[in-house]
Amino acid sequence: MTKPYDTTQPERAAIDAHAGIVALDFGTNWCGYCNAARDDIAAAVAAHPQAAHIKVEDGPGRPLGRSFRVKLWPTVVVLKDGKEVARVVRPADSREVADALSQAERA
Repeated sequence: MTKPYDTTQPERAAIDAHAGIVALDFGTNWCGYCNAARDDIAAAVAAHPQAAHIKVEDGPGRPLGRSFRVKLWPTVVVLKDGKEVARVVRPADSREVADALSQAERA
């Protein structure tokens, strides 16, 4: 079982200061698209153990999602040392997220 989206919003400065690879996963626990992609996203991140997986509940008035210009859920923003290197919106399978994480490893 994967963990739910966290309602606690990390500060953008903390995300920007995070060293290494981060899969910043925006969505909601009630979203059908998010639930459909949940296991694929989790499998891709599990295959890249050096990556941190941060699940953030998004929605109107949520500053972190707005700062990344998230429009659709789920959106996985892949960062390396605080810089965005890839983005996957509504992944159809785990390969899309795995490719984004691999891109971060090469960056």
